Amino acid sequence: MDLQFIDTTFRDGSQSLWALGMRSGMIEAVAPKMDRAGFAAVEVPVVGINVKKFVRDLKEDPWEMMRMVARTMPHAVKCSMAGGHILSFDNPAPREMVTLFFKCIVATGALNRAQMTSNTFDQSKRTFPWVIPLFKELGLHNAIAISYSVSPRHSDEYYAEKTREMAAFGPDSIYIKDQGGLLTVDRVRTLVPVMLANTGGIPLELHSHCTTGLADLVYLEAMKLGVRTVHTAVPPLANGSSQPSVFNVARNARLLGHTTSIDEPALREVSARLTAIARQDKLPIGAPLEYDYGQYVHQVPGGVISNLKHQLAEMRIVHRLDEVLEESVQVRKDLGYPIMITPHSQFVVSQAAINVAMGERYKVVIDELIYFAQGVYGEDSGYTWMEPNLKDRLLGSQRATELAAHRQRDVTMRELRAQLGGPGVSDEEFLLRFIMKGDQEIAAMRAAGPPRRYSTFSMPLLDLIEELGKHKQVRYVHVRRGDDALLVENRSAG
Repeated sequence: MDLQFIDTTFRDGSQSLWALGMRSGMIEAVAPKMDRAGFAAVEVPVVGINVKKFVRDLKEDPWEMMRMVARTMPHAVKCSMAGGHILSFDNPAPREMVTLFFKCIVATGALNRAQMTSNTFDQSKRTFPWVIPLFKELGLHNAIAISYSVSPRHSDEYYAEKTREMAAFGPDSIYIKDQGGLLTVDRVRTLVPVMLANTGGIPLELHSHCTTGLADLVYLEAMKLGVRTVHTAVPPLANGSSQPSVFNVARNARLLGHTTSIDEPALREVSARLTAIARQDKLPIGAPLEYDYGQYVHQVPGGVISNLKHQLAEMRIVHRLDEVLEESVQVRKDLGYPIMITPHSQFVVSQAAINVAMGERYKVVIDELIYFAQGVYGEDSGYTWMEPNLKDRLLGSQRATELAAHRQRDVTMRELRAQLGGPGVSDEEFLLRFIMKGDQEIAAMRAAGPPRRYSTFSMPLLDLIEELGKHKQVRYVHVRRGDDALLVENRSAG
């Protein structure tokens, strides 16, 4: 078992290709196979943004989804992005709230490994000193991600320093998080050795995206250099802007002489089932992308570009997408080259879109740029390296004074409890109300009824009956196997 795999199908694969549209029934349909497929860990959608998606759009109870995940995948290590916040970076939840949130998730049995991004929000100074001990106390495997970026300040020396800084926290693993799919084979040849030399023996993993079409090659080169755990997805939720296919990576790894840990026949069944679900619900099926050098210029992640197109359509300037992407390059430079990952990538493209729409740079400024200037997002968000004139202009604005005053007082847990139902409300309900800013959307979720079910591998007859009902011209189906026979009549047929 030389090479190990972290599966991203249910979370990052879904976020990259299905806009977080992976329903609990879809997970349940394949979870038993995934549970014993030999993954080092399986990523599941239990963080704040996923909770919000389940309630608001999917109309499903996220706590019930978590319990289902624990019940159907009892053997797999279940992982998720985690950290010292629940949803908002600029208006973080009280520490007690974050602690309660993760204690409740762990109590469901749906989380064994916490994956923390380290260098996009000053986490090493702001949250890691208390959140890593919390996760260790909860019995979680701690995996610290160091986000990769291309800019004048993101050099090998920068990543060597960050690796040493993260290793000092004593995590169980460290991984390179290439959220933009920007790594190249040549860059891996310098980056991986310098990071391996500074981990202090802590295992180094690799997580990339197929956005530029290079991720499979990057993974192979990383294996040659000593990386023994890679993040992959199961088709149809692999490729595209998602992670490389587990099948392709495993096959290429074996050709390099590596052994693998996965049960490929079981995963072929998972892939077939998820592909059928994708076709049934008209969801995208991931496919390899052509090489796009533009990704290295603007560095806007694929998922953000999709949302940007929607935003520009509402502004009636979708035909100016290329201008906005070009403007985002300048905005990022002005901000000091923040890593293009949530929330920074969204802020950069939103401001770029406004600049293009207004025909003047920074005539109208979003609040998040002022927060940048105020240092709300930490040193790693770029405020230290901001263009000085822009920084002074933003800090001297009336809106900056208003935002600073708004942030002066943090709301306590007692006040939040009182606002959201009082002591009689369960912890899970209290957290849902906090995330959804009240109970209106929660009520709508519950009014929608039970979540949609998808047939599992153990229910082929149900599949047959459901499909038969769609074809009124078919009167019956006769199935024979040896001496056994089955006749299914279609009563709805004319």
